[in-house]
Amino acid sequence: MYLRHGSFSYLPELTDDEIAAQVRYALLNGWPVSVEYTDDPHPRNVYWELWGLPMFDLAEPDGVVREINDCRATFPQHYVRVLAYDARLGRQTTAMSFVVQRPAEEPGFRLDRSEGSNRVQRYAVHSYATEAPAGARYRRAGEDVR
Repeated sequence: MYLRHGSFSYLPELTDDEIAAQVRYALLNGWPVSVEYTDDPHPRNVYWELWGLPMFDLAEPDGVVREINDCRATFPQHYVRVLAYDARLGRQTTAMSFVVQRPAEEPGFRLDRSEGSNRVQRYAVHSYATEAPAGARYRRAGEDVR
């Protein structure tokens, strides 16, 4: 299972230079950039944990790349993404979002189907990762739980 989430999700993993190029593009457009992480990548979970504060008024991507690497080091088994916001319309609009780190193993999702009255079919997506408590969802086999 390979989670498809945000821009570039069907491409191979981006290198740090490619990430910096995308961040540079966002900064040239005047979009503030933020770094977020989660251990619950459910498709409807759009509110990930914010790593630091959104970064405004940057001219070069070095500061963003440093924050990405700090987040990766702190949460090596989480998903990490970069978001760029366009506030020109007077509201916070996501202009670009892409994953820059994923866990070594992605457990995947299950589609649950139930039948209601008049044979109406209802579907729900269940993440296997959420069967473990938050913070322990992406542990390698034999890794110490603390």
